[in-house]
Amino acid sequence: MPTLGVTAAAIAARLSAIGLPTRVEEHTRFTTVKAEVPETLSAEAWREVLDVVADADRFGLLATSLNGRTLWAVVRKTVPTTGDVGGPGYQR
Repeated sequence: MPTLGVTAAAIAARLSAIGLPTRVEEHTRFTTVKAEVPETLSAEAWREVLDVVADADRFGLLATSLNGRTLWAVVRKTVPTTGDVGGPGYQR
């Protein structure tokens, strides 16, 4: 379960401190943090990485032979309490 108040920027900063190059992508309802993971990452560094991404709403690792390994974490943005919460066609 994500910690209340966790931001994608905080996750990106912590991953950068571990030595992983990160990028943050803003979307309408969530923010994604992606980091390239070198094959030489130590077991201790992996434990730190997993501790960091455990605060996200979702996370995973995409590994391919062409692009290497990319760690991703998603942090949902706060849902507005007023306005068009349900989106178009939402029946109240």
